[in-house]
Amino acid sequence: MPPDAAQIEHWLHLPSLRLLTGIADHGSLSAAARAVGMEQSNASRSLRTLERRLGYTLVTRSTRGSTLTAEGILTVEWARDVFESLGKLVAGAAALATPADEELAICASMTVAEHLVPGWLTAFQARMPTVKTALRIMNSQQVIEAITSGQAPLGFVETPEIPGHLQSQTAWTDQIVVVAATGHPWANRQQPLTEAELARTPLVEREKGSGTRAFLDRAIGRQRSRPIVELNSNAAICQSVIAGMGPAVLSRLAVEGALKDGRLLEIPYEQPLERQLTAIWKGAGPAGAARDFLDIAAGR
Repeated sequence: MPPDAAQIEHWLHLPSLRLLTGIADHGSLSAAARAVGMEQSNASRSLRTLERRLGYTLVTRSTRGSTLTAEGILTVEWARDVFESLGKLVAGAAALATPADEELAICASMTVAEHLVPGWLTAFQARMPTVKTALRIMNSQQVIEAITSGQAPLGFVETPEIPGHLQSQTAWTDQIVVVAATGHPWANRQQPLTEAELARTPLVEREKGSGTRAFLDRAIGRQRSRPIVELNSNAAICQSVIAGMGPAVLSRLAVEGALKDGRLLEIPYEQPLERQLTAIWKGAGPAGAARDFLDIAAGR
C-alpha cells in the first residue's frame, strides 16, 4: 500500500535519502555509501527498506552495478528539494536563535524572511562560516524603524515607501498576483480582472505597515474597498483564501506552493504587478559582514 504523509513522517530516514541521491551523484551504490559514510551492507539494507516502505523499486541491480529506475530518478529530485529545504530550515533557525547583539543582525519583512533570507543565509554561512547571523522578522514599517534607530545595520523591506534618510538598493524583483479559491466566482472568468474591479472588491489583506499593504495602496489606490479581514502573515491569508473567505493579492513567492498543488487559483490581471524588494541601511553603506550579506542578496 502506498504510504501517506503521516506514515512517511514516522519512518523517513534521511541518511537513506542521502544514499539514494549519492547513487545519482556518484554512479554506484558502493561509491554512494562511501560518500555518506555508510557500510556497504548497511547501505544495501537501508535501500531495500526505503523501497519497501515507499512501495516501488528505486534501483535496478545487476552484475554491472546499481542504476536508478525512472521512479528512483524522480524520487532523487524530490529528495534534493527536501535537503534544500532542510538546509534553509537549519540556517534560518540558527539565525533566529542568535541574540540580536551578537555578530551580524539582519531585519527582514515577512515575505523576504520566509522565502529569500534562508537561501541567502546558507550562501553567507558558506562564504563566512565564522560569522553568526541574527534574523529578526518584522513588517516593513518595523524594519524601517529598526534600521533608523540603529538596531541593525541592514534590513530588507517590501514597501515602495523608503524614507529619504535611509539608503537603499534593489535586492529582488517580486511578482504580485491575484489569487482566489477554486470555488470563487472569479475562478472561471475569461477576461483579465480590471483595476476598477479589484478596487471595489473587499480582499483578505496584510496589516497596515506591511509592504504588501503599502504596495496595494500605491498600485490600486487607498480608496479601494475595506479589507474583509487584516492578518499579519502570508500563510494566514493563504489559508483564509483557500477556505473561501475572499480573494487576496500576494507575492508569488508566498502562494507558489498553493498554486502548484491546486489549492489556489491565479486570477489573470490586466497588467503586470511587480515590486522591488529592497535592502535598506543607514549612513554611507554597509561594511564588513553586512556588505558581504548584501552582495549575496543582490546576486553578486
